[in-house]
Amino acid sequence: KPMSVAQKTRMFELLVKLGFKEIEIGFPAASQPDFDFCRKLIEENRIPEDVKIQVLTQARPELIERTYEALAGARKAIVHVYNSTSTVQREQVFGLDRDGIRDIAVNGAKLVRDIAARHPETEWTFQYSPESFTGTELDFAAEVIDAVSEVWRPEEGQPMIINLPATVEMATPNVFADQIEWICDHIQRREHISISVHTHNDRGCAVAAAELAVMAGADRVEGTLMGNGERTGNMDLVTMAMNLYSQGIDPTLDLSGMAEITEVVEACTEISTHPRHPYTGELVFTAFSGSHQDAIRKCLARRKDGETWNVAYLPIDPFDVGRRYEEVVRINSQSGKGGVAYVLERDYNISLPRWLQIEFSKVVQREAETNGGEIDSLTIHRLFEDRYLKVHADWALRSYDLHRDEEGVHAEVSVGRDASPVRLDGHGLGAVEAVSEALEKRFGISIAVEAYDEFALGEGTNANALACIRLTANGMHCSAAALAEDTTSATLQALFSAVAQAVGIEMPETEAEPETAGA
Repeated sequence: KPMSVAQKTRMFELLVKLGFKEIEIGFPAASQPDFDFCRKLIEENRIPEDVKIQVLTQARPELIERTYEALAGARKAIVHVYNSTSTVQREQVFGLDRDGIRDIAVNGAKLVRDIAARHPETEWTFQYSPESFTGTELDFAAEVIDAVSEVWRPEEGQPMIINLPATVEMATPNVFADQIEWICDHIQRREHISISVHTHNDRGCAVAAAELAVMAGADRVEGTLMGNGERTGNMDLVTMAMNLYSQGIDPTLDLSGMAEITEVVEACTEISTHPRHPYTGELVFTAFSGSHQDAIRKCLARRKDGETWNVAYLPIDPFDVGRRYEEVVRINSQSGKGGVAYVLERDYNISLPRWLQIEFSKVVQREAETNGGEIDSLTIHRLFEDRYLKVHADWALRSYDLHRDEEGVHAEVSVGRDASPVRLDGHGLGAVEAVSEALEKRFGISIAVEAYDEFALGEGTNANALACIRLTANGMHCSAAALAEDTTSATLQALFSAVAQAVGIEMPETEAEPETAGA
């Protein structure tokens, strides 16, 4: 669907904002909306002084004359004239031989030159395209180009562009690059001519073809934002520019607001962006794979501000194009421990030991498989709270007192409900061992602690410490975690929560009556 004048105006303003200095605005001789748009830009003085507008026209007299009517009053303009030169079009469309096709190009070039001479107030650049260049014999393409340059005489100061279009992509990018190199080596006046390429995406290689063409000698590339265009589209300027950027080459365009670019292009073309479109799609910086997420998490953790970007699976820093790191790792049933751990670290300042990363990732995976979709950050945090952090009133730590004596660490702990806390008393090499001994002595619970880890928390949390513990109680494997103001409180609460999983959330009955412990 063609754009309206309003849509074209919005697109033009975006292109100017991004930094493009040569902008093809349409085919004013073939479309009244394109003619009106051209007049609007000129009459309303919407074209910056450092920007040239470019218009397209076939090499037919009435169309060329109408094109100049559209350009009246422009400060700078590129008149882009073309005619088809390919074998199939010569033989089956026009029924002309080489001489007939060359004459169309030469006569068009003469008329472009002659009408421009009547309007010296405009700074003119002439551009010629042998349309369907990729289907044209190279010697004939060079012959037509030389005939056009003989008319325009760029060596005498007339700016001239020769545009070599892959109107239909017909071969691999290296073949197109070879064609460009051959033309650069064989045409006359090469040093006075800007060689441009215009690739299409019929074989899916428009960007690669343009990149290799530049390496082969092209000076200029034409394309569209997001690859909009005939059939499979034109070369995507955003992709090519960002490819350059990713290799440390400044494309001299401001692509930092990728969300705005996408929004404007979608609004103007009325075509949705594929979520995996390079650089602009919703998912291009997103990892669902567990191994990818783990690698990204580790690289980001090691990265220091100001360092050259070097992160696994992310060719550029998403922040440079206006994306957030929150989008990088998203969780579904394919995700592993690294991705889940990254979300908890990023959003909640919760760091998990490796053993708990592995265990909790299975909890998240079961949830994802059950629901058949993506798991968001809030759901991951809720699952962690429900599975590991939930504290039942019967097992809530109320107070503790730890001191050393000749037997090691002596622990006096109050646990349970406010109205009827239970006092525990035990000895051990450390606090965990002492409280475990107290539980075994009081309730007959056999406890073997397999691992426990303590972490200081960063800003953004109400607690200062996180403790994670894994143990076997009465033959049952249990894991729990706890948040608290200090690491000892967190560790003891995690111990009680893990034991509760083994023996039940209600405090076991004992022969001794509950006592109230002092703080």
